[in-house]
Amino acid sequence: MAVIIDDKSPICIPFILEKLKEHQEANGGPISAPPFFIGLNGVQGVGKTTLVTLLAKTLEESPYSLPVSVLSIDDLYLTHDDQVALAKSNPLNPLVQHRGEPGTHDLELAGTLFTALKSEQPALIPRYDKSQFNGHGDRMDKAKWISVNQEGQPKTKVVIFEGWCVGFQALTDDEVKAKWEESKRVHQADVKFPRTTLWSLRLEDILFVNCMLKGYDVMTNLFDAMIHIDAVDTSYVYKWRLQQEAELREQTGRGMTDEEVVKFVDGYYPAYELFSGKLRLGIVRHKGRQLRLIVRDDRKVQDIVVI
Repeated sequence: MAVIIDDKSPICIPFILEKLKEHQEANGGPISAPPFFIGLNGVQGVGKTTLVTLLAKTLEESPYSLPVSVLSIDDLYLTHDDQVALAKSNPLNPLVQHRGEPGTHDLELAGTLFTALKSEQPALIPRYDKSQFNGHGDRMDKAKWISVNQEGQPKTKVVIFEGWCVGFQALTDDEVKAKWEESKRVHQADVKFPRTTLWSLRLEDILFVNCMLKGYDVMTNLFDAMIHIDAVDTSYVYKWRLQQEAELREQTGRGMTDEEVVKFVDGYYPAYELFSGKLRLGIVRHKGRQLRLIVRDDRKVQDIVVI
C-alpha cells in the first residue's frame, strides 16, 4: 500500500507562520492586516491534503486563532454545461474535452471570489461534485456553498488555495513553441527520460491552454506566500496514481485500469511540462516567500529551496 509520508508539515508550517508574522507586523498587527493568501501547488498524489488540513488546524487554534478559508482549484471548475460547450467549441483540442487543464475553470467566478476575500467582503466559496454526470462532474447547488465574511461571522484572515496547477503562469508563445519542438526532438530520439507528452499535441492546442492561463493571474497575483511540493521527476505522478487506483480496486472492486490511469494523467501532464519550470523560479512578488520541497519517488523530501 502506498503511504503518504508527512515530513512536509514540519517544514512548511513554521515557514508559513514566519511569513504570516512578517505580513502582520508590516500591516499593523493581526487584526488590521489584510487577509494572507497562501498558494499551495503539489504534484498529484504527493500529500497536499494532509498538509492543508494540518496547516489550517494550526492557524485556527490557539495561539493564532485565525479564521481560515480553504479553497481548492477543483471547486472552480466550469459547470457541466459550460464544460460541454467548451469541448464542443474546441472539438480537436483534447486538453479541454474534460475538466482539468487551465481553461476549464470559471475565471469570472474566481475573480469575484478572490476580490471579495481580499477586501473582506461577504462571499460564497463554491463546491464541486466530481461524481455527477457519471464522473464528468458538476458544480454543487449554491445552497451547499460555504459562506464566509457574512454578518456575524469573523472575517477570513488566511486563505489557503491549493491545487495541482495553482501558481502556474503563462509563457510567451515563443517559449511554448520551443518546449513543443524540444518534446518532438526527445520523442524522435526515443529518449525515456524525461517523460514528455507535448509532441503528441498540436501546437495550437497547447497555445490555447497557455492563453487561458493568463486569466489565472487574478488569483496568483494575490499570493503572499507559496508552497510548491515538487518532485525529482514529475513523471512519478503516473506511478503514484497507478498505486492509488490499484488500492481502490483491491478495496472496493472499482477503479480505473492501468491503461485508463495513464490516459487520465496524460490529460494533465502537458501543463506540468509547460509551466513547472517558471513556478520553480518563483512567482511570489516578495522574495523569500516561496518554499519548494523536492520529493523522491517514495514521497519523502530530498531537498528544500527558498525562493
